[in-house]
Amino acid sequence: MIPNKQTDSIIHALNAFQIELPSWGFANTGTRFGKFLQPAAAATIEEKYSDAGQVHRLTGVCPTIALHALWDLPNGVQDVAEVQALGVKSGLRAGSINPNTFQDQVYKYGSLANPDAEVRQEALDHILNCVEIGKRLGSRDLSMWFADGSNYPGTQNIRRRRRWMAEGLKAAHGRMTAEQRMLVEYKPFEPAFYHTDIADWGMALQYAKDAGPNARVLVDTGHHYQGQNIEQIVAWLLDLGMLGGFHFNDRRYADDDLTMGSIDPYQAFRIFHEIRYFEWENGKTADIAYMIDQSHNLKGKIEAMIQTVTTAMELYAKAALVDHERLAGLQTKCALVDAEECLKNAFATDVRPVIREWVQSKGLPADPMDAFRQSGYLERITADRGQRNAAAVSSYA
Repeated sequence: MIPNKQTDSIIHALNAFQIELPSWGFANTGTRFGKFLQPAAAATIEEKYSDAGQVHRLTGVCPTIALHALWDLPNGVQDVAEVQALGVKSGLRAGSINPNTFQDQVYKYGSLANPDAEVRQEALDHILNCVEIGKRLGSRDLSMWFADGSNYPGTQNIRRRRRWMAEGLKAAHGRMTAEQRMLVEYKPFEPAFYHTDIADWGMALQYAKDAGPNARVLVDTGHHYQGQNIEQIVAWLLDLGMLGGFHFNDRRYADDDLTMGSIDPYQAFRIFHEIRYFEWENGKTADIAYMIDQSHNLKGKIEAMIQTVTTAMELYAKAALVDHERLAGLQTKCALVDAEECLKNAFATDVRPVIREWVQSKGLPADPMDAFRQSGYLERITADRGQRNAAAVSSYA
């Protein structure tokens, strides 16, 4: 049995916990080598909202859906009215807006860092359109990831590209309202394999500072070299007031985009712990957007998302069990074994019984995965979408 005090800590944590679903996580996605298409995959923005709405209704902690401009709003601001109507229908709010400056052929040599001024302007115009989409949808965060970089030494002027990127981000920030935020993401490699224009958290931090006061850093847990201490990066960004959000996923080697906690749940726990420890020390909740960014190529997409959300809830609840006052004292005394055990004991605690009590108190199913499987929703959408998606498989082959 978990003591009442710890139960209260878990319930208090869950009452405040929210994690954003990615629209693209419900669609067919793949690798550079190809896709394994699924008959129930969402192909339209309406289907993505419907699937995300199912996950939120079963888990209760996913009230927003991240949108990808071009994939979800191909006509830009002209699609806002449709998205607003879907939000009302599904019970979801529009979350972060994600510009697409990597897909079109014009971005072969980069977007905001492209040597061609016309291409840089085209990329900026698209980003400014995304800023306007965010304003109209009441979405706060503009989530910025760039594929910009180069594959071979000597082929690009790295210093000029740095300046062009900084100028573009600053221009975009200047068009945002005081309520909007810019989240600058980083990635060490892929698809640029020699140099990436925003390759690590330090570069993203500098770009965010240069862009303006409402810019922050976004940490994708898959975007790091092997063995990198991600929770240390999180702690630094928290201390500097520059951590804006996360793209949660897991990986074994690089940016594998596996379901959260499937490889190293202790790492995600340690990240949540650093955040909650910071909040305890400062007496306030950190303003951080928790978001999922995964590619479900083999797992069923809705089931994989439910699995991820419930895992996130468990790891966040475990982090809520760390006795911060005791830990601070042990750290001051350099009581190494006891301090480490303070973390490990929280991580080892089975929080699932308390989570079941919490979800049932909210009128939610005790087992969201089982509830989904019993609902018949997957069978209905497979029947509705299967013929269309089967045709897509034939054309893809």
